[in-house]
Amino acid sequence: MKCLEMAFVGRWDNRAADERATSHTLRIGSQVLPLWRGKPQMSDYGLAWVNADDTALRHAGETWLYLGRQDGQPRFAADISTWEPDGLDSAALAMFADPTEQYYPGAEEGTRFAELRLAMTQLDPAEAALAATARGVFNWHRSHRFCAACGQESTLAMGGWERHCHACGAKHFPRTDPVVIMLVAHGNRLLLGRSHGWPEGMYSALAGFVEPGETPEAAVAREVLEETGITISNARYLGAQPWPFPNSLMLGYLAQARDDRITLDDELEDALWISREELLAVMAGERTHPSPARPGSIAHAMIRHWLAGHV
Repeated sequence: MKCLEMAFVGRWDNRAADERATSHTLRIGSQVLPLWRGKPQMSDYGLAWVNADDTALRHAGETWLYLGRQDGQPRFAADISTWEPDGLDSAALAMFADPTEQYYPGAEEGTRFAELRLAMTQLDPAEAALAATARGVFNWHRSHRFCAACGQESTLAMGGWERHCHACGAKHFPRTDPVVIMLVAHGNRLLLGRSHGWPEGMYSALAGFVEPGETPEAAVAREVLEETGITISNARYLGAQPWPFPNSLMLGYLAQARDDRITLDDELEDALWISREELLAVMAGERTHPSPARPGSIAHAMIRHWLAGHV
């Protein structure tokens, strides 16, 4: 599949892993991307980078991440989630895709913190990858403050790419969870599912985590059977997408169903078969139900390729 059809798969100039241990010496003169509760600061033109002495960064403390170099400059991200905006809508933060935006006092006009899931197709490939990486690593830091070996609080190290426990000496590294996401075809139809809590009418490809001791292909067969009662064959790899909601690597597959009788378990709210003609009408906006997977996602890209006969 073409990378340009999916967000977060681009690359920037250099991750500069060899500079992480001494990255604190590169902060002066660098460009920094502030993030607030997973939302990058953005403008109408892309990511809204700030200088390293920007007042907003006082909320970050030592929660900085060295991203490497882009356009000849060191690039960092800083998590300023300790800042509390006025009039915060806490309920919106828990939504599938939070539509609210936050404005830092004194920031450049037009800049705001916005949901990356809603803005991912508006960013160029390198900036989308930078924002996704920062969000994913900061997600990991928030959920791994304490050492898994001894329970003591650990600290950021290596430019934000490790956590070190000074009590027992253990080192911890950012975690990415492999997830299989699969189109299941039966003749001229695709199997789509709907999870609890999704926006009204939204259906997408089935997905699930790869379990320990399991290949991705085995996970495809197990997840489809568990969620819908359908057995599959010929699981074929199509491509991958980093997905920082919160920390996943989506592994895309196409599989063939051996039968079409759906038996739901409690993981899904609903599942349905949809014909190629019906799905074409959905993608063209001529049909309102079901609503399609979000553009920029691997599910959307896989569906488009299946409709075009490329997979």
